[in-house]
Amino acid sequence: MTPPADRRRSSGSEKGAGKVSGGASAAGGGRPRAGGSTARGGRAGGNAGGGARTGAAGRAAVPRTAAEKAVAGRAAKADAKGAAKKAARAGQARARAATAGAPQAGPRTRSSDPRVGRPARDARGLGGEQVEGRQAVRELLKAGRRRVREVWVADDVEHAEIVTEIERLAARARTPVRYVSRGRLERQARTDASQGVLALAAGVPEADLDQLAADPSAFLVCLDGVTDPHNLGAVLRSAEYAGATGAVIPRHRAANVTPTVTKAAAGAVERVPLALVSGMPTALLRLGERGVWRVGLDQDAPASLWELDVGRRPLALVLGAEGGGLSRLARQRCDELVRIPRAGSLESLNVAAAGAVALLAVARARAGAGGGGPQGTNPPSRDTTPSGH
Repeated sequence: MTPPADRRRSSGSEKGAGKVSGGASAAGGGRPRAGGSTARGGRAGGNAGGGARTGAAGRAAVPRTAAEKAVAGRAAKADAKGAAKKAARAGQARARAATAGAPQAGPRTRSSDPRVGRPARDARGLGGEQVEGRQAVRELLKAGRRRVREVWVADDVEHAEIVTEIERLAARARTPVRYVSRGRLERQARTDASQGVLALAAGVPEADLDQLAADPSAFLVCLDGVTDPHNLGAVLRSAEYAGATGAVIPRHRAANVTPTVTKAAAGAVERVPLALVSGMPTALLRLGERGVWRVGLDQDAPASLWELDVGRRPLALVLGAEGGGLSRLARQRCDELVRIPRAGSLESLNVAAAGAVALLAVARARAGAGGGGPQGTNPPSRDTTPSGH
């Protein structure tokens, strides 16, 4: 017989052995559960890895299975789509901010004065929203034909008398003057030499062709396909100097009023009414129907410009494109063709030089025929060369 104490010790040993055995059995029987935990842990780790790939690709594990690669691909596509939407929204916000201060188009009314004209009808109008150069900006402010949003002046510009006048005219018109760095102004400029001054304004208003033709003393210059902006600006400058009452420019295959044109014109864009037409042959037909005498400049014409009897009748001087001259239809619509007599060996002049000669010759002939120009002043008879050219 076993003593009670020994029985208690034996029972405790059995219980301890049972605990060890049960623990071993639990451990042995727990392998599937441990494996299940491992599988669940693997899935959790995969999800965590997927989240890391979505949120911070640099810390993510490299996908190894096909499922993980598919998840990573979908996450990358979602990121790219979100970034594209964000960039699009930012671009739209910048566009709205840029156009917030743009001038609004005025009412489409026609003035009885052809020099006033009317606002451009659409985005394909004459242009002229940016004016560069001191003379051009000063004439823009002096004329007051269109609203000037602001004037930019380089902060290092030499304050000559004309710059001071520009500042005074801008203050009188309540136009803000911004002093910016030379680099910023040059980045905004579209010409090679802005002279440290530019202005942002409403577009050049269009004059009505019929109103220009209705003037009994009409003296028009028609530009048939002149595409070079320097030549267009130079012709407009000569036209204003000669007292022309308007200019006609085709909408297509011709230069519009760019910053280069306004600078080359030196303010003439603000003084000479500009009519924008769909085509020059059609415009010449309309002018003829309204009693305007159409004279085309053609170097091969038999008649001489010096012998032209212009009188005081309404007249339109038609100038052709650089190189090609007048188009066939424009030549046919002219009432008379004349040439500039040549005394030297060069065969021709460019359209800017030929236009200056012809415009001043017509102005002199009209003055000699009786009365002054359209503003009551006679052009000089001995020296008609513009000063400071």
